[in-house]
Amino acid sequence: MPNIGFMGLGNMGKALIKSWKHMENVAISGYDIDRQKVANLQEETGIDAVDSLKELTDSNDYLVLAVKPYQLQEVLAEIKDSLRDDHCLLSIAAGIKCEQILNWSGNRCPVARVMPNTPALINEGVFALCLDDPRLDEKQQEFIQTLFAKSGKAHILQEKYFDAFTALIGSGPAYVFYFLESLIEAGLTVGLNREQSRDMVLSLVSGATQMAEEGSQSVSELREMVTSPAGTTIQGLNHLDRQGVKSAIIDAVTAACNRSKEMR
Repeated sequence: MPNIGFMGLGNMGKALIKSWKHMENVAISGYDIDRQKVANLQEETGIDAVDSLKELTDSNDYLVLAVKPYQLQEVLAEIKDSLRDDHCLLSIAAGIKCEQILNWSGNRCPVARVMPNTPALINEGVFALCLDDPRLDEKQQEFIQTLFAKSGKAHILQEKYFDAFTALIGSGPAYVFYFLESLIEAGLTVGLNREQSRDMVLSLVSGATQMAEEGSQSVSELREMVTSPAGTTIQGLNHLDRQGVKSAIIDAVTAACNRSKEMR
């Protein structure tokens, strides 16, 4: 039975535990310096609580590094001497590359790097999984994919694409909320009240997304279905094109990608 230990029980760690706690033949334990946080999560999910990082390391096969990026080096220094070659480190620490994790952990076991986005908090996450470490065997790779598929959709990506993923998907919820905010404000501008506008816009986006997911047509074809000659929609789209909205979105993702590379 695979044993999974969480080092850090913040929002993302808590969300993953809630997704994984019902998996058959999987045991989950956790450690956090905040003992009240551990007690609360233990009561809420039934996970086993441990009293030290060493105890967590000794009793688990997969170690989820769910601490803040600035804490990761210190945590790995503390557990390094307890790591075995049959351990597997799963890091969700943003911006910390596999090479750095291997250096800090003494290169004692394989590392998989995971980049989540915030909808993982409601089991609708999109995850990039870096399984580049050649020491990850087929069984470990399959298990890691199974784990994160429980919390959303998992995509295997080489680490060199993580900056692109961060810019598009990691930052993506903020772009979507920005778009939603803009549509809601537009509803106010044309006379709807805020509650009406919010409810209508959220339903609009949910329905449109479902059409894109379930249909066989491309998003361009779906857009064309709504766009009648000389109608209201083409007037709105023409204005967006004159304002360079599509180019601005592409430029925004590119700027975020460049920033991600600068922050390494």
